[in-house]
Amino acid sequence: MSAYHLPGNPPVPLVLRRSARAKRISLRISALDGRVTLTLPARLPAREALEFAAEKEGWIRDHLARHPEVVEVGFGSLLPIEGQQREVVAGTKRGVQFEPERILVGGDSPARSLERYLKELARDRLAAASDHYAAQVGRSYAKLSLRDTRSRWGSCSSAGTLMYSWRLIMAPTEVLSYVAAHEVAHLVEMNHSADFWAVVAQLYGDSSAARQWLRHEGSGLHRYRFDLG
Repeated sequence: MSAYHLPGNPPVPLVLRRSARAKRISLRISALDGRVTLTLPARLPAREALEFAAEKEGWIRDHLARHPEVVEVGFGSLLPIEGQQREVVAGTKRGVQFEPERILVGGDSPARSLERYLKELARDRLAAASDHYAAQVGRSYAKLSLRDTRSRWGSCSSAGTLMYSWRLIMAPTEVLSYVAAHEVAHLVEMNHSADFWAVVAQLYGDSSAARQWLRHEGSGLHRYRFDLG
């Protein structure tokens, strides 16, 4: 997978993905983060895919104009952490430090440093919440993993493996807690029956506000890009 740009103001990042099954060039714009992906046959020159994108430039830019603006994380950008917006500023020390309204990052690559830090923080918060809820239902889970999923915020396998989107660390803490309660409840009920929702209510209480936040605000967490710099 290679990254390219559509020239213009501003340049549009393009992802070229080769597929042995593709018979022609196809274009897709993610509804979550506005990522523009061109899928092309394995042997087709990249130049032809870029020419195809140039022909579709008007359509691409019109579509992106209606999409929430992508935030390229770097110094000066605002980044939500546990639901609170903080400005990313250059720090004088290595690593990441929190202040009430700022997050200080040492080094020249704040996006990469922040992504690593947020994943570690997400694992810590989600493991603590999962342990808390699992103890309440008297069940244990096999392991916990993090991914950058686009179709779901978490899952629980029949083998007891919990998976979460690490981007939940950018959501309000009560939303992260709800997702943990939801997935742990599947250790008891592997379905979405009335019995399942009764377990969620037992663990978390009224989850309507958290579910509404995810429906209306959750996709915005994918606006933040850590791989464009």
